[in-house]
Amino acid sequence: MTPAADSRPDRPRRPSRPWWPRSVLGRLPGSLPWAAAARGAVALALPLLAGLATGWVVLSVIAAIGALWGVSQDGSDPYRVRVRRLGWTGVSSALGLLTGEVALRSGEPAAVAGCLVTGALVAGGVSLHGRIASVSGMHLLLGVTIGSGIPVPGPWWQPPLALLAGVALVLVLSAAPWLWRRHHVERAAVLAVYRSAGDALAATGTDAAEEARLRMTLALNHAHEVMAPHLGPRGRRQRAKTGDLVRAFHYAVRLGEAVTAVVWEGRALPPALTRVPRHLAGRLLPGHLAVPEDRAARPAPVTGSPGRRALAELVTAVDGEPDGADPELRLPAHDGPGRAARVRYALLLAGCVLAAHVLAEVLHHPRGYWLPMTVAFVYKPDFGPLFPRALHRCVGTIVGVAAIGAVSAAAPGTYAVVGVVAVFGALMAIGVRHHYALATLGLTAVVFVLLDLLGDHRPLYGTRVVDTAVASALVLVAHFAVWPDSSAHRAEAQTEAAVAAARRYRDAAPEAGTVQRQALRRAAYHQLAEARRTVAHARREPARRGRPLPGLESAITAAEQLCDQVTGHAVAGAANPVR
Repeated sequence: MTPAADSRPDRPRRPSRPWWPRSVLGRLPGSLPWAAAARGAVALALPLLAGLATGWVVLSVIAAIGALWGVSQDGSDPYRVRVRRLGWTGVSSALGLLTGEVALRSGEPAAVAGCLVTGALVAGGVSLHGRIASVSGMHLLLGVTIGSGIPVPGPWWQPPLALLAGVALVLVLSAAPWLWRRHHVERAAVLAVYRSAGDALAATGTDAAEEARLRMTLALNHAHEVMAPHLGPRGRRQRAKTGDLVRAFHYAVRLGEAVTAVVWEGRALPPALTRVPRHLAGRLLPGHLAVPEDRAARPAPVTGSPGRRALAELVTAVDGEPDGADPELRLPAHDGPGRAARVRYALLLAGCVLAAHVLAEVLHHPRGYWLPMTVAFVYKPDFGPLFPRALHRCVGTIVGVAAIGAVSAAAPGTYAVVGVVAVFGALMAIGVRHHYALATLGLTAVVFVLLDLLGDHRPLYGTRVVDTAVASALVLVAHFAVWPDSSAHRAEAQTEAAVAAARRYRDAAPEAGTVQRQALRRAAYHQLAEARRTVAHARREPARRGRPLPGLESAITAAEQLCDQVTGHAVAGAANPVR
């Protein structure tokens, strides 16, 4: 697919870039999540302190395991998303723990093996249906591995309730800010669009313009995902509380279209126009900028190219009375893998868990849960590239084992151990948002302390490193022997869908109304961003000999340029469609 020839005068030539910077492909940069780190420390230390004070050490450790899994899912999403994800994490892990515990208490090795295989089949069957389903499936399997591998004395119902209480503690700590800053996450996401739009306008006419425009598109994608629950029919019921935020988002969509047209025109802007995003944010979301916006600093009207006029018209529109329009902009439906892919993944996961269980029985009986637990953590192709995930798991385990060995020797005493758990829990909360190896480091250290509190005092440092390496190798060999092209096929399918969305936008934009055109443009850019991320993931997997991944980035870049060109023509009101 090749866009039409560029007929813009005096447009500076941009250098060819077959690869985009990694910072553009990743999540939007931000400061370290100190609040999440504090929640991780408190959530892990509090159950242990309560257990030491009451004498219920075993149940407190189970609750700390639940808190550990909750910390691993404590994201920076809107609060309703956090509640759903943590709620399903608690329910699925408690159900898995109960199932594994019943199998272990039966005393039948076949019951334990059958329970693990059944849990893996169920987890694999639901995991590829979406993010929350994937998290639920993984924690169901983790609960089964812990329940069938660690005998817990007392009534059968106590461990699942303790585990659920640990996850609930994280949920309360994570969702508590909802009481005083209810829509903070959504507001921050919308403001990020205005900031990135200002950066793109400042870079217009330079070689950095395309990269800045892409960052703005990613920020707009993130804001759209965060704001989606407030844009549909259900969100209208709470429009009295979110009306200003929804209006600011719709203006952000219009601003994104105008900025794209200006970048496409390729000429540097006067300061009066580069201040437009800041002025709009100050008028639509007052009191939330780093520096208060002076209303007297309204940008002067500027005439000239269509993109510049569109920016000036936005200032006029936002300074006038609200028009009462409430357009619905919907993101494309999640296009997950087909039934054959889900069945194949479920069978592969079950086979890997069974093989890990057999190896654990031979090498470590009893308490051979580490091998199948590692398989459950590692074999998540929907969470990103599989090979780097396995490698980071091994590196994080090695460093975590070394760290907890050194710290345990230097900090004897039960309460000192609780402090160690709090520190590594905070480290894990930071790693969850920044690097999988760092998260694994914290998790490994915490698990070693918790197992020691459960009475497992065996010298397992070297053994757990070997177990992690064996489980990771097992997953990699099974996956790349049976399903070597899964990431490549996913990347190709996503790229085809993104190119098709760009063509739909090209074909329909000339005759579409404003809202329909914006919806088509948002869908196209969203699919292009997803395609670029999927291709980047596929590039990090080992390529099959004789079948390298084709140059999909060039098709994505061409489709992005086509969308930019269509937007420029649409803003200019061009009569001739782009072909």
